[in-house]
Formats: sequence, C-alpha cells, structure tokens
Amino acid sequence: MSRHINHQTIELLAPAGTFDIFEGIIEANCDAVYFGGQVLNMRMIRKGYNFSNDDIKKAIAIAHNLGKKVYITVNNLLSHTDLQVAKDYLLFLNDVQPDGLIIQDLAVLQLTKELSLTLPLHASVMMNVHNLAMIETLKNQGISRVVLSREMSLDQIKYLKTQTDMEIEYFTHGDMCITHGSQCHYSGMLFGMSSNRGRCLKPCRWDYLIKKNNQHYQTKFPLAVKDMCMYPYLPEMIDAGIDSFKIEGRMRQKAFIVDLINLYGDAIDRYINDPTGYDRRKDFKKIVDTRKRDLSTNYAFGKPGLANINQRYEGTGKFYSTGKVFSAPTEEPEITDDLVDAIAHKINGYLANHTIQAPTKHISVKVGNMEQGMMAIEKGVNTIYLSGDIYRPHQPFTKADVQYLTKHKGNSRIILGLPKMMSDLDMLNYKNLLDVCAKDLDGVLVTHLGSLSACSNYGIPLIGDYSLNIYNHKAATYYKGLGLAQYTLSIESNLSDILHTSTHSILPSEIIVHGQPCVMYMEHDLFANTKPSTDNGDEDTYYIEDTVLHLVTPAGEYPVYKDQYERCHMLPSKEISLYPILPSLEPLNIISYRIEGMSYTTKQLAYLIDVYQQALHHETINHLQHFSEGHTLGALSHF
Repeated sequence: MSRHINHQTIELLAPAGTFDIFEGIIEANCDAVYFGGQVLNMRMIRKGYNFSNDDIKKAIAIAHNLGKKVYITVNNLLSHTDLQVAKDYLLFLNDVQPDGLIIQDLAVLQLTKELSLTLPLHASVMMNVHNLAMIETLKNQGISRVVLSREMSLDQIKYLKTQTDMEIEYFTHGDMCITHGSQCHYSGMLFGMSSNRGRCLKPCRWDYLIKKNNQHYQTKFPLAVKDMCMYPYLPEMIDAGIDSFKIEGRMRQKAFIVDLINLYGDAIDRYINDPTGYDRRKDFKKIVDTRKRDLSTNYAFGKPGLANINQRYEGTGKFYSTGKVFSAPTEEPEITDDLVDAIAHKINGYLANHTIQAPTKHISVKVGNMEQGMMAIEKGVNTIYLSGDIYRPHQPFTKADVQYLTKHKGNSRIILGLPKMMSDLDMLNYKNLLDVCAKDLDGVLVTHLGSLSACSNYGIPLIGDYSLNIYNHKAATYYKGLGLAQYTLSIESNLSDILHTSTHSILPSEIIVHGQPCVMYMEHDLFANTKPSTDNGDEDTYYIEDTVLHLVTPAGEYPVYKDQYERCHMLPSKEISLYPILPSLEPLNIISYRIEGMSYTTKQLAYLIDVYQQALHHETINHLQHFSEGHTLGALSHF
C-alpha cells in the first residue's frame, strides 16, 4: 500500500501496543505499523504490552500479505546486561526481516556491524536529529530514515529536504514530551527509572508552583504539554516534504487508535484525490471530541509558548488508559553512611573479579563565564570546559574570550564546549570560531552526532559530553570509530553500568562528581509564566529579567536557568556529590572527575575545586563530613 502526490510518496505510520491491537490497526487505513518486542524499547513500563517473538513474526507476515510495512522499536538505551539480550534479539529480527528498526543507542549500530546484519535502520526521535550535519552523519553510518526532533518546524524541515535525500519521519498526532529528545534525565536519576530506557515516571506531569524573585505564581502543571494534532495541516506537512506521518499511541486503546488512523488516512486520501477541493475541517470535530488531552500543533509552526501547556485531565497523576499512578513529587535520595558503605562493598566485590589498571585521575570543570574560567586556570585545574550553553545573565564565550583563555591557560587544557542543540546557522558560527581558535584549543566538547563530523578536521581531541548518553561500552566503541577520544558517562548510569562500562570501554571515561547537571532541557520558556499582566494585553512589550526561576513541589525546589537561545535548563533540587565515595571510585578505569560549575558563584566553585583537588591527593575523607545535607548521589543511589 502506498500513497503518492506530486512525485512524493506519503506513508501514514500507526502505533500498536499489543498483537490484539495490531490485528485491528493493520486493517485500518494506514500504510505501516510500528511496535516493540518484549525487550529494548521505549514502552517498557506497562505489563501486558509489547509483542512476543511469535507475535512479531506473525505480524510481519500479516502486514506484508496486505502490502504494508512493519517497523520494530529497538529504541532505548542499553544497559550492560541488555547487550547479550540485544545480540539474540537482533539476530531474531534479522531472520524475520521487518522493514526497519527504530533505534536510539549507537550500540545497536555497533552490534549490527559485528553481527553482519541486513536490517534497515531508522534514527529514533530520541536521537534528537535537528540539523543537516546530524542527518549526513547518520546517512554515512547507514541510517535510511530519521525521525526529526519534535522541536523542528515545518519551515526547517522544508529547508532540510532541499539539502538531503534522507527519508524524514515526523510526528502527526499524539503524546509529546516537554523536553528535547533524550535530554530528560530526571526520572532516571530520581527513581532509577530512565525515560531514555522506556521507564519514565513522568515528573513533567507533577503540579509545580513557580517562584521567581521571591514572588510565587499559581501555575498548574507548567511542564505538561498538550497532545500534538496536525489533522488540519496535512497539506502543509506534505508541502514540507515529510515522507512518513507518525501517530504516537502505543499505550492507547484499540478503538481510539483505529478511529484516529481512519480519520487521518481518509483526510490524506481526500487531499491527494482533490487538493483544490480539500476540506481540512471535515471530521475534525470527531478528533476534538474524543481527545485525551487538549490539542496543539506543537513546534510545527514555531514556538507555541504557553498555548502548548495542558490542563485537561492533568492532576490525576495517572495513566488515562489504566488509572495507575505515574509518580508523585519525591525527594531526591539522601547520602547516608549505609549507602556509602553499600557502594564500597559492591565496588570491592566487582574488583575482586576484575583486573583494572586504574589511570591517574585529574579534575575537570565546566565553566559558564570568564571569571570562572580564569579562576580555574589559577587553581591549576587540568581540564576546563567552556560551556556552549550559557546561563543568563552571562553571555557566550566570544572569539576574544577563547583567545585570551588559551593564551593564559598555563598548564590547564582549554576545551571549547558546544551547545546541545545547534541549528545549521549555529554550526556555521562555531565553524568560523574554530577556524580561528582551533590551533590554540586543546579539544572540543561535542554534544551531538553532527558536531563530531563537523569538528573532525581540526586535529584536536573530541570529548563526548553527557548529552550523548553513552550508557554502555559498545556505544563507546562506536563513538571511538567516529573520532571520539574520551567520553562522559551517562548521568543516568547506575553503579553496575558504570562499573561495567568504564571497565570494558576502549575509550577513557569521565564521571560528573559534583554539581547540578541539567536534568530537563527544553525549548519551552518557563519564564513566560512570570510575565506581568498588562492593560493592553501585549505582554511581549515587557522585558523579563532572566534570573533563576524555581519549580516548587513539597519534595524540593528545582532551579531553572535560561540560556542564550531562550532554552530552559531545569536542574535537580540537590547538588550531586560523589565526594563521599571517591575512595571507592579511585581503583576504577575513570580518568577524570568533573565538576559542573555553571550554577555556582566563582567563590563557591573555587571552594569545590579545592576540595576535590585535595581529595585527589588522598587527604582524609569523612563520608558525610563535607557533603550530606542538600546533596545526593543521583543515579548512584540506585543499584
């Protein structure tokens, strides 16, 4: 089955959560269906959902007999224990030959290469593909389709389609996340239930109060976005050159999804049959009347602002399909002597069975302004990362700043950091900066796949930031093949995965030992909730000072900073501190201890640098003497 208009093939891609749902959906007005197996996908939290291997085999045969396609989601991050499971599962999938695998973790690419598999691979939305360099890098690695970032507009997609022949998939309807793909780490750090591993407990759906400049704003659910609905704008999606129109909904009921597919399929058919006579509002009321949340076009036509935030059915804290509770505001785990001792015991047990040549360790620090950078040089910090995302009121590092710091760096290494999200213009701007400054820099801190290829010609080390989500040693191996020289362990990695990944990786690894790394990175402007009301209704005429804002729950206050691109960075309520377990980490194959310094004053950061440098010189560490109250071990609190 296929649809064509103006030499363009259109695919309506439908979700199925179970084989029973699939049997209804495959007869509906769609061209392809996607679903997950019992392992390794982004919908692992619901019992009774997903497909057995027998179900997968039967579903592929049924779909192919109807001339339709099947895509399998193998799209979560893989733990070390998942790697053998992944080998067996990929070999099975290679035998039954679906029409493609939707993947997130580059470990899957490494395994398909090692196993000589012949499966088409699609880049999941969790790869957060958002610029041409990323698309071309993935194309060169054998990816045949990308699911573009949820934050991409149709205008941006239309431009990309003029520059590449890559197949483009884009969300058309369904549940959306507030954060950029793969850049929400909070569920993993707080509960040990990672959103990047298909187990999200949705802290974005909590009821938060907003506090800024000692004023409170009675917002309701400021991170809870509406469901996407592009039904009235299918002609614009076709005009943008989108190849596959994706409906989200693997956790929704059969009747709801079948009706939705048939409405969208009929609308596409009507437009193809008679574009000039097309009625884009026909049957739209049926979608509105049966919606689960209110509806939005998300980022398809630019930033939607507060209009994208949902109220309908929020506040229950439940799945609307089952009534089961997601989660409630929960305090980040405390550091206790018992926890520190349990970690030491587990590491000692691991070391008893593994021979590790521990490297000499050094301190690194990520800084967000010139004053911090100069202080870190004066302290003799080995590695200084100049952050690419700068928290206001500070400004990005300029060419003159970089030249000054590299000239006065002493024995420190100066590494230029890149932003997590980079438009094609940003890529060009940083190329211009590197053309001038690369010869004096000691490396680049890369944040996404496109930046790897873009920076590969400068002859300086490329270090992977935690935004790459390197969760296992197979992914590290693949990144080494792409030119990475060192990487930062995922901030969601639990102790078992850190032990295994750092031990078996052929790349040097770094771990964040202190600070408040970003746990929710979003295009959405939370500061808009604090704009004053005006008599004329024109709020855009008012300048809003971009100081720190806090999301408040009974369990804690979460700082939110805005960067130079107007993006918001939510930090955990407590500082991560691995200081109490440094003696246990010392024998591990970790080369660098990083301090995330951007949220500190220069004085606070100087103190932290002193503390950790002294610790490297084996000065006595009392488990909880320095860092207990107001601190957490983050994901290492979970075994």
